[in-house]
Amino acid sequence: MAYLVEMTARAERDFADLYEALAAGQSSAARRWYSGLKEAILGLEELPHRRPMIRKKGRIRQLLYGRKPHVYLVLYRVLEKEKLVQVLHIRHGARRRFKSADLA
Repeated sequence: MAYLVEMTARAERDFADLYEALAAGQSSAARRWYSGLKEAILGLEELPHRRPMIRKKGRIRQLLYGRKPHVYLVLYRVLEKEKLVQVLHIRHGARRRFKSADLA
């Protein structure tokens, strides 16, 4: 059964900021990359548990997208009872190590 993919307000902001940073409105290559990231996120509706868990507490999982040095990290959790994948945060993979406070 498919899960519903929902982005938190934080993830929506991250996604919009990424669009601006990539200048996806002006570059077809950047627009394709951005669309690929969006498809990868929406693809979590099928088999969301296939990605590794990075935090046991809070059950946070990660999806890596892109190629070095342009790898982005999508943090999400799966809410089984609701059949929901909740995207929490999108960040560049080279940033400092993730902390729970980053989700606020």
